[in-house]
Amino acid sequence: MILECHGLGRSFGGTEAVADVSFALAEGESLALIGPNGAGKSTTLGMLTTALRPDRGRATVAGADIAAQAAQVRASLGVLFQEPALDERLSPRQTLRLHAAMHALPRHARAAAVEKALDWAGLREQADRPLRGFSGGMKRRLELARALMHGPRLLVLDEPTLGLDPQGRLDLWARIDGLRAEGMAVLMTTHAMAEAERCDRIGIIDKGRLLAIGTRAELALAHGGHAHADLEQVFLTLTGRALRDAFAGPPARVLRLPRRSA
Repeated sequence: MILECHGLGRSFGGTEAVADVSFALAEGESLALIGPNGAGKSTTLGMLTTALRPDRGRATVAGADIAAQAAQVRASLGVLFQEPALDERLSPRQTLRLHAAMHALPRHARAAAVEKALDWAGLREQADRPLRGFSGGMKRRLELARALMHGPRLLVLDEPTLGLDPQGRLDLWARIDGLRAEGMAVLMTTHAMAEAERCDRIGIIDKGRLLAIGTRAELALAHGGHAHADLEQVFLTLTGRALRDAFAGPPARVLRLPRRSA
């Protein structure tokens, strides 16, 4: 298994944000976590990406413990955050060069890695323009290309298509599907049922607890009465219909990337 979680938990000021979450993800498998606002999805990803330290339980990524071996964990992860994490004063080429240096890619390999990432993102013609004028889709492609530069084994996506137009969503999903076809494991959160259904399995989380996990058909059969039940109805059956108002939690600490020898 590329990812294993056992009884993972985290509280903020006495409020339990995540409680006893356990699941595993195999090489090449994709899993979508869905849940209402404030359900614990982003906190779960924060712990798995080492941005937050768990209070309880443990988890490993590629065999490395998320608390005790954080640097090794981050070396195996590619992460696409919900909010854009780009310095818009920089160009795509400068952004990718900086990422290559921060991940300590060997110096002799950095230039080729940057050019490969630019080609993959379809940004060669815009490689030296400041990002401030780029569309949301262009920025998302750059962020995904950046997340893949160091050769991760697990791609973690937090609401990856948030704010994208239909064409941007279609393009981004085609790229993600291509990565999955090549054996990349994918863990993502989303509010879009259609996007969740693209994944091999779906986990429904609410009030910090993983209520159900399985294939779309398994969830539909267990909680919707038949294998073709609508996923949204399954979701509402498990989490209820009441509106959820959620406030942002405390900011996660800044990730410190692993160093590698040149």
